[in-house]
Amino acid sequence: MSSSKKCTTLPFLWCFITNTKKKYSTFTESHHSSGIHGDTCSVLPRDLNIEEGSDAQITCQTSCVRGKVFWTLDNTRVDDRQSKSNSTHTVLTLRNFSRSRATIQCNSAFTGRVLGGTIVTSYPKPTNLSCILHYDNQTTGGFPDLFTCEWEHRDFSALEINYTVLCASCSNQTELCRSQETTCTRDYYDIGDVILYGNYYSVVVRAESVLETFSDPYGFTPLKITKITQPEVNVTAVTDHIWVSSRIRSYPSVYRYLCQVTYVKVLHDGTPEDDRRTQEMSDKWTLTIKNLESCSNYTFATRCALEGAPWSDWSPEKTIQVKLKKSDFKPRLWRKITASQKNGVRTVHAMWTKIPSECPEKFTYTIKQTPYNKDVTGGNDRTSLCGRSVCEVNQEAHWIELAVFRNELLLVEDSVYVPAAAESLPGVTDIQTSTMGGAVVVSWNAPLQEVSGYVIDYSHDGDQFYWKETHYTNATLSDLLDMKPYDITVTPLLDDKTGRGTQARQVCSRVGEPGSVTITQVHPNDKSAYVEWGVKSQEVCSGVVVNYTVYYSATEGPQLNVTVDRTKRDIVLEGLNPETQYSIYVKAVAQTGSTKSKERFFETKRFDPKLGVVLGVSGSIVIALVLVVGLFCALQYKRFMEKPLPNPAHSSLALWPSATHKKAFYNPSESFCAKVHTEEVQTTSTDLLTSGCSDDPDINQTEGRSDGAVTPASDVQNEDPVNPVNVNDQSSDVECKKLLSSENSLSTPYWSQSPVETGRTKQYSRAPVQQQGQTAPPTVYVTLDMFEQGQSR
Repeated sequence: MSSSKKCTTLPFLWCFITNTKKKYSTFTESHHSSGIHGDTCSVLPRDLNIEEGSDAQITCQTSCVRGKVFWTLDNTRVDDRQSKSNSTHTVLTLRNFSRSRATIQCNSAFTGRVLGGTIVTSYPKPTNLSCILHYDNQTTGGFPDLFTCEWEHRDFSALEINYTVLCASCSNQTELCRSQETTCTRDYYDIGDVILYGNYYSVVVRAESVLETFSDPYGFTPLKITKITQPEVNVTAVTDHIWVSSRIRSYPSVYRYLCQVTYVKVLHDGTPEDDRRTQEMSDKWTLTIKNLESCSNYTFATRCALEGAPWSDWSPEKTIQVKLKKSDFKPRLWRKITASQKNGVRTVHAMWTKIPSECPEKFTYTIKQTPYNKDVTGGNDRTSLCGRSVCEVNQEAHWIELAVFRNELLLVEDSVYVPAAAESLPGVTDIQTSTMGGAVVVSWNAPLQEVSGYVIDYSHDGDQFYWKETHYTNATLSDLLDMKPYDITVTPLLDDKTGRGTQARQVCSRVGEPGSVTITQVHPNDKSAYVEWGVKSQEVCSGVVVNYTVYYSATEGPQLNVTVDRTKRDIVLEGLNPETQYSIYVKAVAQTGSTKSKERFFETKRFDPKLGVVLGVSGSIVIALVLVVGLFCALQYKRFMEKPLPNPAHSSLALWPSATHKKAFYNPSESFCAKVHTEEVQTTSTDLLTSGCSDDPDINQTEGRSDGAVTPASDVQNEDPVNPVNVNDQSSDVECKKLLSSENSLSTPYWSQSPVETGRTKQYSRAPVQQQGQTAPPTVYVTLDMFEQGQSR
């Protein structure tokens, strides 16, 4: 049915022929695979095992199929030129087969059907076989005592493999040694009768497992495979080179040797340099090496071999220090001249490149001074040694000479010119310095006179000097101490003299960070804090502060900052939260870096401290006012309490007590101005009133004296108080009133007092007052009740 469908798409005749051909071919192949006459197609041999690298042939029987066949190797078609066919067979040849395993199939070229196949497996053979004669003990001599062979073999089986080294060139393939490893060793004395010196031999390795394979032959002569013992190396340091020698003890010296010396410089930390130099030599005894650095440590080793034989092991290493070579050391003498003293003596500081301390030999230095014009001044008689490196010279020109001795033998000399004080010399001008990456760049203008070069000397302490020579008008001074101020002097060089030195402004090798910042004071308030800090420059070359930044933050809050210029060292932080802990530090910023203080903590107050001061001041004022008022009141009360009783002499009694009160006696003939005194008499007032109200001087004499007879108050109770008192002298009365009104101090309210009742009466007596026309002065009695009533009024 499918055939009819396919034939509907093509011309019917062509479709029919094609389908018929396919059916016939399928029938034919099926019939021939079984064989028309009972033959079957096959591939031979089955499961072929071959040695790696050898050739293999596979045969395919083709009598059972029509047409040609082709081969595939691991499903890849093999070139047809590798196979040959006849009417019944096709043979495939695989040359130098190196695959460990491969599937070979024979296919029909007409239908592409697989007719048969086989699996080809290759097993490797031992390779890279080599043998040596060597020594078990590296200190023994004579002939070698061991015979060792080594080879390589790729493992292709999990089974154990046995190896045998055979002498292939010997009769019956004499067995030399056996092993299950890829190396085999035999005592040479056991095979010495087989392998003799002077003959040529060939050996192979046989590998035995399920299969057996052989290595390629290895041919040798015993002398060419002899590995001699490691030599001894001797190294000697002489003045300007190293002498290396070696000694071979294991083999007769009649044979020619080749030796190899390797040496490497040892660094200061004890590790060797990466560059290891090797030198071969034909003379096995000595070798002179000159291209080594002075005062450096080198490690030497050597190995040797018979000509054409393998190298021996390296000898034990030996380390030696190279001596100072005269050609490697230049003293580079220079001098520094100070100003002339009052006595005309100048001080010259000599300086030179010292021999490195790594050099083990003993070196001594000698400095001496010689007048420049020594022929005129009397030859060398004026030559003198200087103390250490300081010479004192006069105003003349001099030579400063340096001599270096090694082990009391002169090694090298050098000298430098010291010009006369008044000598006119050229000098450089306009010296400029700048710092760059820890180095100082110096530039200047050349003098008008031609010079041969320049010397730049520099020092950071005035004690240890360094210098550099150049032919240009600029130089870079490196390897300077960090953050140190340097004094730099540039001196031009003439043919055989020196010019005048010009000193540059002091410059720092590097300007560092600002000095250390320290917070000195923190005074917190409730919503602000006063902060004060200081900066201490620890180095001369500390950076100049450009500004300060104060960083502060609450325990749980963002970090805030305030920046001020370099002139300020304090600040008031505003907008803080009351009763909150803050952290703070100050950062000093310069163009070359920055430093910051240690972090400090403070806590704002709950209330403004000024409020307490205001309350305290206000309370103090109130308390003071209360105290003042109280004191005033107390004083007034005390005055009031201590005020004396009213003086009746100041009173004008117009009324008398009523009839119910007791009566006082009085003398109607006495003047109205007659004084009534209390027991405590005020002398001043009494005298004044008495002198003004009486013309009789006797009154003053009798004033204040008590009468001997006192009339009791009970005797006068029947006196009529209503009757007015008759005053005899009216003129005296008027004068008395005038006098009383003129004395303000004597004016009292008792003029209008009215009598009041009292329970007791105090009696007073007075001496009689003499009045004109009266023979006997009357006595007046008065009571205190009248004053009490008037006081109450």
